[in-house]
This record gives sequence, structure tokens and C-alpha cells, in this order.
Amino acid sequence: MKWWKSKAKQIQKHPIDSDTKQESIFPQHSATPFTGAFSSDLELIKQEITLNSDVYFREFNIGYTCTRAAIVFVEGLADKDLIDTHIMKSLMLELSEEYKQEQAIMKGTVLKEFIKHHILSISQIKEVHNIKDLLSEVLTGSTALLIDGSPDILILGTTKGKTRTLEEPISESLVRGPRVGFTEALNDNTALLRKHGKNESLSIIKFLVGKRAQKELAIAYIKDIANPELVEEVKKRIRRIDIDNVPESGYVEQLIEDNYLSPFPQVQNTERPDRVIGALMEGRVAILLDGTPFALIVPVTFNMMLQSPEDYYERWLPASLIRLLRYGAAFISLFTPALYIAFISFHPGLIPTKLAISIIGSRQGVPFPAFIEALIMEIAIEILREAGLRLPKPIGPTMGIVGGLIIGQAAVEAGIVSPVMVIVVAVTAISSFAIPQYTGGIALRILRFTAMFCAAIFGLYGIILFFLFVYSHLVKLKSFGVPYTSPNIPYRLRGWKDFIVRLPLMAMKRRPPSMHTKDPTRKG
Repeated sequence: MKWWKSKAKQIQKHPIDSDTKQESIFPQHSATPFTGAFSSDLELIKQEITLNSDVYFREFNIGYTCTRAAIVFVEGLADKDLIDTHIMKSLMLELSEEYKQEQAIMKGTVLKEFIKHHILSISQIKEVHNIKDLLSEVLTGSTALLIDGSPDILILGTTKGKTRTLEEPISESLVRGPRVGFTEALNDNTALLRKHGKNESLSIIKFLVGKRAQKELAIAYIKDIANPELVEEVKKRIRRIDIDNVPESGYVEQLIEDNYLSPFPQVQNTERPDRVIGALMEGRVAILLDGTPFALIVPVTFNMMLQSPEDYYERWLPASLIRLLRYGAAFISLFTPALYIAFISFHPGLIPTKLAISIIGSRQGVPFPAFIEALIMEIAIEILREAGLRLPKPIGPTMGIVGGLIIGQAAVEAGIVSPVMVIVVAVTAISSFAIPQYTGGIALRILRFTAMFCAAIFGLYGIILFFLFVYSHLVKLKSFGVPYTSPNIPYRLRGWKDFIVRLPLMAMKRRPPSMHTKDPTRKG
């Protein structure tokens, strides 16, 4: 642990110079400026795009003149219909009589400006001046237009994106609430946030992450609510990401979290736009990455792992009871096997007499101590859970249920485990499914085995020590400067209105005090 911490401190003190890293990735001539000589500029592009057979070059003459031009695009990323209709047809056929008459005096930059403002019917047009900028645009779906005599290359927005339709999130299903989730397209996801309500204060800032394979990343926040220090901290950590490729938001989560040694997630991931909007209205910041439907929310507290958007769509009494049920399920998922081991191995006198006699009778013939018995069953359940996730969807749930029944019954009949242990493990597994956040459930599953070891060695005393150790870690843990156990520690009575229970919406007139927002009062 000391070695890992020392390495982390060295990286923080001596971060890799991004400029030096960029130079090591791209050759020196990759920033070569264009000269305006058509043949040499086109040859330079062809030399840089070697071994890329999906890149197409199309040379032609502009209108009825001798002025040479060329377009460069990537097949599959660029929209060919858009190129043919709004670029090629416009430049080759649909030129006005005024241009035909003035073409003799319109050359180079003048011709480029005329084409840009009068000919091309493309909404996104910008200019680049060197080969490095051109490659980054063309290889992401844009089309480059070279005009003889002009050193400025026009980049035309022709990106074609094939995305799936909006569907209900699989990992966060609700009984009541919106049936729409994020997709893999960043533009669609930012549009979903905009569609949740007209809000001129919603700010979306984009970054490029990844050194060799760059992707767009966006942070979203409400500028009239979010703490400026929090926003700057998020920007700082994103700019510090130094990795070749960022294929999924899980990479971002691991690179920006406060304590990578903690089993508890310090960044919340979600597929639901309504959850993201709710977090933004509390003063939090959302991070969206192109290519993944999972958005990140920072900062996060422990109680957020046990909350669901449905808690706010239902009336406060049923929502509070369901939330209490989740807290109870989390306790059962973490401590039930450990308590069973401690009572059976060390403290049988604490069990009611009739129940103790029943348990002892069911354990007759079992060759293993309670700890080994629980360990075998827990490992079997975890394997079944993982197998159910990896199997095809039509047979995955069926295989998990049938496998659990068969293995449990066979183990009892073979005398390997007792029937009471099967009940304990089944109740524990079912309780873990009641946790809304999958990553939060994983943390409890990891700690459950540690609690079992402590119970097997020290009994109830070991469980108490384990609880104190975990809670002291939670008290020390922070997410982007916000205490992980807030509003419990540090204690803020105002935050308890939306903690273990949810009071009526009329009573929650202020935002979480731990966020230190610009506007602490909710409207209305």
C-alpha cells in the first residue's frame, strides 16, 4: 500500500507534460502548414493518410472553369448523400451566372470565401491551416475541401452517425418514470438533457480525451447553481487524463476518483437522463462521453447509492418506506452471513432455545464448520450470478434460478450444507438485488466476505471491529471534496429531509448543504 501511495504522489507532483506526449505521438511534419499549391497540398495529405484504404479522394474542376479542387472523406463515417447533393452538385453544376462571369478574377482566397458564403449549403464549415488539424477532422467523419490557390482548407460537417433508438435503460428499470435512456451518441445525450426543460443556465462544455484515439467528452452543470470551485476541479481532473484511448466512461471514473483503493464508488454512473437532471438541480456536475450510454455524476455520497429516481415520482410515504426497505436490504446483504457464523460458532447462547435446537438438528452430519459452509454457498451464488449475466438473455434468468435451486437442494441432500445456511444465503442474495446501483451492490458483496472472515475469527467482536473500520473509512472518504457520509457526518439536520426517509416535496425547499451551491434555495 505504501508503494502504491508513493507512486500516486509522484504522478501528482510530476504529471506528464501533455505537449511532450503529443509530440511523441505525432511526427514533426504532421503540423506542416498548407501552401496553397494544389498538387503539393494534395500529395502531402496522401502521404500522411497512407495505409488507410477507406479514405477517398475526389478531384474535380469547379463549375465550368479550370480551377481545380478536391474533397477528402472517410467511407462509412461521412454521409455520401450529403456530399453528393450539397457539395459536389453545388460546386460542379449549380453555380450562378454572376460567378461564371466573374470567375476570371476570382482565385485563391477570394474564390474560397465566395464558395464558403454563396455556394455551399452546409451548416458546419470551418477552416484548418495544417495537416495535423485536417487529419483529426477527416478521420472523425468530416469532409475536407481543397481549392487551388487557397492555403486554407475548408472542413465540412458531413459526419454520419448510426445510433440506436431511444430505449428504456436496462440497468435502471422503474415502475413509474420516463422510459428513455442515454445512447452511445454524445450529441443525442446532450440533446436529451436539453429536452428535459428550457433552461438557459444549463452549460455544456466539451473536451477531447485520449492521446492516440481522441473522443469527445462533455461536462454539464447549471451555472446558476453549481459551485464554481467544483466545476473547476472537475475540469482540472479531466484535463489531467493522460491515456491512449478512453473507450468507456468507466475509464474516466477510475482516472478522476479520489481514492482508487476504496471499494466504494466515488462517482455515480447512470443511463437515465432524469437522474442526471435531478443531480444537476442539486448543484452536481455530470460527465458524458461519446460512445457510451453511461453518464457520470460527481460528487456522490453513500446514500445516493440507495436512492432511485422513483423515490421522487411516488408520494412521500410509500417512497420513504421503500427507501427504508433498501437500507434494511443493504444491512442484510452485508452482515447476515457474518452474523450467522458468529452466532453458530461463538455465541449459540444468544439464539432462542427452540431455534438453536432446530439449527443444531439441521446441521447434523455437515462435515464443515459454519464459515466454510457459508463460504462455499456464497461463492456458488456469486458464480451463478456472473453466469446469469454472461448467458444469452432468454436463458440467463432461467439458468440462474434453476441452477440455484438444483445446487441448493443437491448440497442439502448430500449433507454438505445445512438447510438453514441455504435460507441465509438465499435471503442475502435477494437482498443484494434490492440495491438500485449495481456498483454499490458490488462494494457490499466484496465487504461481505471480509465480514465473514472477521466473524469466523473473532465472532461478534470481529463484526463490531469490521463495522467500525468500514465506517471510519467512509467518514474519511470524500468525493470531489464532499464528505461521503454527508449529511450524517458532518451532521446537517437539513440534509436529513432526503436521507433515510424522504419528506414531502413542500418540506424540501433547500438544496443539499454539502454542495455549497450558489443558489441554496429551490424555487417555489
